[in-house]
Amino acid sequence: MASTTRQVGKRVTAADVARSLGLSRATVGFVLNDTPGQTIPPATRERVLTEAARLGYRPHSAARALASGRSHIVLLVLPDWPLDFTLRRNIEEASLALDANGYSLITYTPEHASHTRPLWESLQPDVVISMAPMAPERTAAIRAAGVQHIVPDPDHPEVEQYREEGPWLQVRHLRERGHARIAFVGSTDPRIADLVAARRGSAIEAAADLGLTLAAVDDIEPSEDAAAEAVRALRAAGVTGVAAYNDEFALALVGAALRMGVDVPGELAVVGHDDAPFAALAQPRLTTIRLDVTGLGRYLASIALHLAEGAPLEESAPVQHVHLVVRDTA
Repeated sequence: MASTTRQVGKRVTAADVARSLGLSRATVGFVLNDTPGQTIPPATRERVLTEAARLGYRPHSAARALASGRSHIVLLVLPDWPLDFTLRRNIEEASLALDANGYSLITYTPEHASHTRPLWESLQPDVVISMAPMAPERTAAIRAAGVQHIVPDPDHPEVEQYREEGPWLQVRHLRERGHARIAFVGSTDPRIADLVAARRGSAIEAAADLGLTLAAVDDIEPSEDAAAEAVRALRAAGVTGVAAYNDEFALALVGAALRMGVDVPGELAVVGHDDAPFAALAQPRLTTIRLDVTGLGRYLASIALHLAEGAPLEESAPVQHVHLVVRDTA
C-alpha cells in the first residue's frame, strides 16, 4: 500500500517514489528520466508518474545536468551598463525565446573585486554570452570552469556579432538632408565607454564613406548645463547636424538649442538612437534609430541554441534589425 506521509521539508527523490509503490529504483528512474530503449508497461509508467506528482517529486537539476551533460542554462554576462529600455527588452525577448526551447536565461554582472564564485562556475551553463568583448583572461577562466560555448569566440566565426549600424544611418540621413558639417555627441559615463566608442567608430566610418570628416566635439553628461555648453561648442564649430549617442542625449541637445533660440532642425538637426518611448512624445518629436528589440533578442537566443544544440542560426543578421524613424528634429 502506498505511503501517504513524507518528512516535511525533505526533497522527494526517485527512491521515495519507488518505495511508495513497491517498485525498483531502476524502474522508477527509467520512467522519471524518460530513458530511451526501456520497455516499461504503460500502466506502470502511469502509476509512477501519478505517484511522483502526488508526492511532489521534482527532478534534481544538478543530477539531471550531470546525466545529460547539459544544464539548459544560458548565462548572459552584462557589463556595468545602465539597464535602459532597449537592453531590458532585448533580455526579455531572448529569455522568452530560450524558455520556449527549454532553456533558462540568467543575467550576471561580475564585480571587479567580488569574493564570491562567478556564476559560470556555480551554474555550469551550456553557453556563456557576453554583451561586450571579454578580456582573454576572463575567457580562459570560463573555459577552465568547463564551459564549452562562449560568445564572442574566434573559434565560431559563423556567429555574427551585433554591429553598431545605427550611427551609419544617423550620419547618412543627415548628409542626405544637406548637412556637410556633422558631429557625434556621446556620453562621459565610464560604464558605457565601450558602447560610446563603438557608436562613434561607426559614425566615423559612415562619414568617411560619404567623403566627410566628423567634427571633433567633447562628450557630455545629460544635464541642462552640459547640453547648453555642447550646443555652443557645436555652433562655434559650424556643426549643423548631430548624431547623438542615444535619445536621452539627443533630447538634452534639442532642449538646450531651443532654449537658446536655435531653430531645430533648421539650424541644428539632431538624430537620436534607440527610439525610447519618450522619443515620440517629446516636442518636437525626435528623429531616431529604432532597434528591433524582438529580432535582436531572438537572434541572441538563436546564437545560444546554435551552440548548445546545433540549431540553425536565424537567417536575418542583426544589422537588419535597425532602421531610421524620421520625425521632427532632422
